[in-house]
Amino acid sequence: MQQKPLIGMVAIVTGAGSPIGLGHAMTLALVQAGARVAMLDINEVWLEQTASNVRKVGGDNCILTQVADVSNPESAEEAVRRTIVELGGLHILINNAGIINPPGQEIQTQTNFWDITPEIWSNIVATNCSGPFHMAKASTDHMIAQKWGRIIGITTSVDTMFRAGMAPYGPSKACHEALVALMSRELEHTGVTANVLIPGGTTDTNILPQNVGYEKTALIRPEVMKAPAVWLASEESKSINGQRFIAYHWDES
Repeated sequence: MQQKPLIGMVAIVTGAGSPIGLGHAMTLALVQAGARVAMLDINEVWLEQTASNVRKVGGDNCILTQVADVSNPESAEEAVRRTIVELGGLHILINNAGIINPPGQEIQTQTNFWDITPEIWSNIVATNCSGPFHMAKASTDHMIAQKWGRIIGITTSVDTMFRAGMAPYGPSKACHEALVALMSRELEHTGVTANVLIPGGTTDTNILPQNVGYEKTALIRPEVMKAPAVWLASEESKSINGQRFIAYHWDES
């Protein structure tokens, strides 16, 4: 692979604000590979903090920050529109934004599905499943018109999707993964691909419940996402569509 395979490319990374998140790691990797990135998040403080760190690596013009709510279709459309206008295009969409509990609420673990309120269910599904749909829908016309595009869905391990106590998070991520599979089939022969990338296990990010005793040394580092994300975003992955990659097992060769 060439040293900077994404020169001239423009990407959107949703959920990019968390200082120790997957979005941060992937944004940094894309910028290091030559891309300019529109970073989306609902947390403005985190977003600016993370963008400042990335700019130290890629320069002042490598990042466009946008406070955007992917669960809102109008917000998603505006984020895509601004990216195309202000960065001059759009080639890569990484649907990374995800929540395990509604913003501002303490994370609950091992909750029976019948104890989940309709409001919590709808809120999480809106971000984790409807959000990727809104972003992909807003981006696809542009990508198809240029006959080139990469959509990368960040989901979770299969066992998490149906593990007891993991609703609504698990089912919402299963929905996202099914959406990617469907998109890949409908995008066949357009020059646009859709694939899934997961860390491969419990990862050290801010989404983890603070009241559960994880051994830090046993957690996967967000940086495992960097190499596979760049490859999936590049020309080298043009023949890869509708596939699922586990970052922890990524072999650069």
